[in-house]
Amino acid sequence: GDYKEMRPKPWILINTLVQLASSKKSIVLDFFSGSGTTGQAVMELNKEDGGDRKYIMVQIAEPTCEKSIAYKQGYKTIWDIGHERIIRAAKKIKEETNADIDYGFRVYKVDSSNMEDVYYKPDEIKQDQVSKLGSNIKTDRSSEDLLTQVMLDLGLTLDLKIEEKEILNNKVYFVNNNALIACFDNQINIDIVNEICKYKPDRAVFKDISFKNNDAYKITTVEKFKNFSPNTQLIIL
Repeated sequence: GDYKEMRPKPWILINTLVQLASSKKSIVLDFFSGSGTTGQAVMELNKEDGGDRKYIMVQIAEPTCEKSIAYKQGYKTIWDIGHERIIRAAKKIKEETNADIDYGFRVYKVDSSNMEDVYYKPDEIKQDQVSKLGSNIKTDRSSEDLLTQVMLDLGLTLDLKIEEKEILNNKVYFVNNNALIACFDNQINIDIVNEICKYKPDRAVFKDISFKNNDAYKITTVEKFKNFSPNTQLIIL
């Protein structure tokens, strides 16, 4: 049939439904979020009653119709529209009311594991595969990708506070203060281990390749945590 412009749900209607079905501390999930109407509705309701509701918006990157205004303005997928809408809604609410609510959000994409399938039997390894055995981690993955997977693997929720600090020229992530401290740089100064031990983290995470495949470095790291932060769970990817 003829193309018709997508009509988003009215946020005032969703706002009313959320108000009826949630408390001020609820988590609101929209598994077919479309243009992000529910995200805006939750922020508007928090503004009205001082709530601390959180929202989870799930949307596949469904292409927009090439005839649509959104497509012509550069929004190639419905997800692109929703992402921009929530940014604009948050900015508008803050400018108009300066309400003391959480305007931020994080964006995550479902993907395959960050880890390479390197667990071959010796007689199955071919010559051109040897170079791949230097790291357990796929080469196209960022430190943020690894941090997300580690958090999920350890049962840490993705809404926890994440801070990024520079220690001895290395990028170090602090999750929920010292619930998790991670450094995923390919090369690290071994002295950084001493600095991280001072924080007495619940978990500390490094990449195996960070130690340049040097067993002595890894043994030293294990011993340092054992002596200076014995309650830390040390993880080497």
